[in-house]
Amino acid sequence: MDKRIILAVAGSGKTYHIVEQLDETKRCLLITYTINNTENLRKAIIHKFGYIPNNIKVKSYFTFLYSFCFKPFLANDLSSKGIYWKTPPDYTKKLKRTDNKFYLLKEKWLFHNRIAKLIIEKSTITSVNQRLEKYYDFIFIDEIQDFGGHDFNLLKEISSSNVNMLFVGDFFQHTFDTSRDGNTNSTLHNDFDKYLKSFENIGFNIDKSTLLKSCRCSKTTCDFIREKIGIEIHSQNNRETEYKLVTDENEAESIFKDDNTVKLFLQEHYKYECFSDNWGSCKGLEFENVCVVINDETLKLYKSNELTKLNPQTRNKFYVACSRAKNNLFFVPLKMYKKHKKIRTT
Repeated sequence: MDKRIILAVAGSGKTYHIVEQLDETKRCLLITYTINNTENLRKAIIHKFGYIPNNIKVKSYFTFLYSFCFKPFLANDLSSKGIYWKTPPDYTKKLKRTDNKFYLLKEKWLFHNRIAKLIIEKSTITSVNQRLEKYYDFIFIDEIQDFGGHDFNLLKEISSSNVNMLFVGDFFQHTFDTSRDGNTNSTLHNDFDKYLKSFENIGFNIDKSTLLKSCRCSKTTCDFIREKIGIEIHSQNNRETEYKLVTDENEAESIFKDDNTVKLFLQEHYKYECFSDNWGSCKGLEFENVCVVINDETLKLYKSNELTKLNPQTRNKFYVACSRAKNNLFFVPLKMYKKHKKIRTT
């Protein structure tokens, strides 16, 4: 069986690459974390075939986890009503892992961040792997960098199944985790080489060249990301675009009002009445022109040419924001847009 992980860069065509592996004969399961990316996969499949063939299934991760892995084997024993999306109550930390109350509320709602652990602890992995082998020839996982906590451990367990697997993702676009639970895999994304080693240890081949170049970003943007943020990315083309720090109030105001330029904030973009999103949550999207609204800390590092000193989580979100641009990239200090921030009246 072929087990492979492709390390990609922003805009390199991860979804396209996965869909190009599909045909109407192989039984394939495609899994990804977010609902948005699930829809992107479905659209890409329909674009290729004109419809979604019966042999191809697309599932969000938690749909796969709950419906495919949990329900057939454990639903009768635990009588779960569904998934509880909030953090488990503190009292559960003192419970033994063999106690069902560690995994679900008394109202029978499963804690989302412990479903994978439950499946592992209840020795259900063999049954899950047999079920995967029965129904699928290939498993594709998009945005693999989003998998953390017990969910990452589950992926390692199902990797032993007799099914071909291709995982695709961008380590530096890690801005969210499927789930977190205490210290479980809390340092997974701290070190790139150790992250790759965790896949090598379970028999995966590492591919760092197939999706190294961005189809979306211009040479200018890729050069900025590589030279200023320290993330290795190259462009498929030699297009020259613009990136600049905006210091003129009138220009900043014009960009704010321009609905053809998205404004990306570190957080709370909804508090500004403009075409906007947050740095991390815009992952998977692309825009013609991008205005990255930068907070004081990032502005200071930008001016001193020390953006590589951003903490890893902020760096990754900043990278995501910058790499949404197909053309021009503007940086506007947050203080220039403070006057547009909605004032809470309640």
